[in-house]
Amino acid sequence: MDALGRHILVEFYNCQPELMNDVVHIENSMVAAAETAGATVINSTFHHFSPYGVSGVVVIQESHLAIHTWPEYGYAAVDLFTCGDSVDPWVSYNYLKEAFKASHGSSMECRRGQQSLLKRTDFTVETRDTGQAVEQVPTFTRDVWFTERDENIALSLKHTGNQLYKKQSPFQKVEVFETLAYGNMLTLDGMVMCTQKDEYVYHEMITHVPMFSHGNVKRALVIGGGDGGTVRELLRHESIEEVVLVEIDELVIEACKAHLPETASAFDHPKLKLLVEDGIKYIQDCADSAFDLIIVDSADPVGPGEGLFTAEFYGQVHRCLTANGIMVTQSESPRFNTSVFVEIYDTYKGIFGQDKVFCYLAAIPTYPTGTWSFSFSAKGNAVPSQFNREAAATFSKEQKLRYYNEDIHTAAFALPNFVKDLLSTNA
Repeated sequence: MDALGRHILVEFYNCQPELMNDVVHIENSMVAAAETAGATVINSTFHHFSPYGVSGVVVIQESHLAIHTWPEYGYAAVDLFTCGDSVDPWVSYNYLKEAFKASHGSSMECRRGQQSLLKRTDFTVETRDTGQAVEQVPTFTRDVWFTERDENIALSLKHTGNQLYKKQSPFQKVEVFETLAYGNMLTLDGMVMCTQKDEYVYHEMITHVPMFSHGNVKRALVIGGGDGGTVRELLRHESIEEVVLVEIDELVIEACKAHLPETASAFDHPKLKLLVEDGIKYIQDCADSAFDLIIVDSADPVGPGEGLFTAEFYGQVHRCLTANGIMVTQSESPRFNTSVFVEIYDTYKGIFGQDKVFCYLAAIPTYPTGTWSFSFSAKGNAVPSQFNREAAATFSKEQKLRYYNEDIHTAAFALPNFVKDLLSTNA
């Protein structure tokens, strides 16, 4: 060959959109395309971007294969570069065209480093003699990343490339990834819901704060929360008589039972009544004063969770609470989703009263900005600062809780000035 390398610029059209958004499939296909062509793979690094798109590169001893996809257009741009004549990049081209189910592709080959234009210079590279044999074949390492992002912020988590669960329900795409830093991770429509390593923060704070603030919860209702973490925490309290969980998507329950078993550990508890149905309809049909505590454990205000962020819904929740009942919800990040955060509290105050609604915070690393908020809305006279500290301390130690304790209960309601300002804007 009269050139140092062959460079093929490729465009694949009418690819299967689902495949173009599947980082695991794309990484596996790119690695296989390199190996099929006879290349020696050294490293692969791939990122999935929420909601659409995958970028990645396979570094080979003979150069690289790179890709970026636009699933919404069924399009992929691919860069195949091989040095020497031991690897045929067209083998990789044909492999990927089939793997991506592309109807057709266009390509342009460039010869890189024409030897007639180059002058070779031999030089000596000094190396340290360790007395050990030099490994001739590089070790293949993988870097596959899940990325949740919007226009201004992103969270990336490296995973093994092993997608443990992936199904499309009538409501959303349910996936579980095996991440390196946080264990198995549940995502819904590309948004992180919980991970094995930090889910306890969210679930302990959304349950034990209202449980100890109320002091005598007998019946509790959880809307959403199909991962099982919230009911697991509620059922630690022996005094509770019944917990009703209403989850619209049975695939969330299925995925978590299989791959987040520590979170989904209480689904067979005798005090739990599990209903797979629409939480909005359940609340509409619910009797007056039916529950001492209602927890709205919803996803963000998109998809199936959108209807849980309306004044009409929260008005119905208020009706379903006993005279001294409490409603607790996750209320977004005050930094990340500021407008929704403010709107939520304005809505609650309009229903429960200006002095009946409280905000508290917790640190959750895998949620946007790492700072997450919860709302506490009292139908009666319950206030979060008045609780049995001794009972909370004993419970925390006996149950071996990892986040909640009597001091965290109090401190969580100490708000930074910027959060106070947000909540007082329309007060």
